[in-house]
Amino acid sequence: MPETLDRRLNAYREDLAEERLRGLVEAKRFVEGTPAQMAAPVTPLRARPELACGTDTELLYGETVRVLDVADGWAWVKSDLDGYVGYVPEDTVKPPQAPATHIVAVPRTFIYRGADLRFPQAFALSMGSRLSVAGEAEKRGTRYLLLDGGLAIVANHCVPVGSPLGDDYVAVATRFLETPYLWGGRSGFGIDCSGLVQLAMQMTGGNAPRDSDMQASGLGRVISRDELRRGDLIFWKGHVAIMEDEKTLVHANGHTMTVAREGLEDAIRRIGWLYDQPTGYRRP
Repeated sequence: MPETLDRRLNAYREDLAEERLRGLVEAKRFVEGTPAQMAAPVTPLRARPELACGTDTELLYGETVRVLDVADGWAWVKSDLDGYVGYVPEDTVKPPQAPATHIVAVPRTFIYRGADLRFPQAFALSMGSRLSVAGEAEKRGTRYLLLDGGLAIVANHCVPVGSPLGDDYVAVATRFLETPYLWGGRSGFGIDCSGLVQLAMQMTGGNAPRDSDMQASGLGRVISRDELRRGDLIFWKGHVAIMEDEKTLVHANGHTMTVAREGLEDAIRRIGWLYDQPTGYRRP
């Protein structure tokens, strides 16, 4: 099989491949995949169907995927959002429900077992989760959106699909300050450097590839270091940070193990000691 095809974005094995790769790879069978929807709040996507395998990325509640295969309790899926391919537990996907009408617009929020903040919580959701709203209700001055099964969410924690959170993705990224760093994470419960970039851009109407190497090679245009301004990206090998202004960056990082602010020069000195100098700068 060709080594040039990125397995993160192209679904192919010796026994099975996605239909669009017919003629490009060898496989015993090609499939279009079956539409499905994520049913768990946050689901790790893994390169292999093994719980011991590390997380490549995460899929959020309500996001849609194509299921390419199901075997031994695992589903092999491809994300409709960014094309990422991997394995999730079979019970975390379900047949497509009603189209999403709203997106969670705060870093974290709760789903309640009814339209009352005093009710028990059913589960928690991250920014970017997608919901199909069936109605509205108000209780003690708080407005709720009603979901299937009697569940409810605070209305001002959501926005309608197609309503971006302004056009400043840096402002969205800074709402995740002090969120724990998590390798492969892209949620308000734990996030990595490229996940922060991707999620913040998605919430402001943009698109970004999932991983830092993808972002470094194809997101926006190349600039020089002396051009850096708010919203630009600075890359190291395996890492990306967002410029908050000309002297300060924001990044999910393994040094503080959080999303944190750091001076640009301080970061270059600190990271350079272990991982060398920045590899590039881009303006999305």
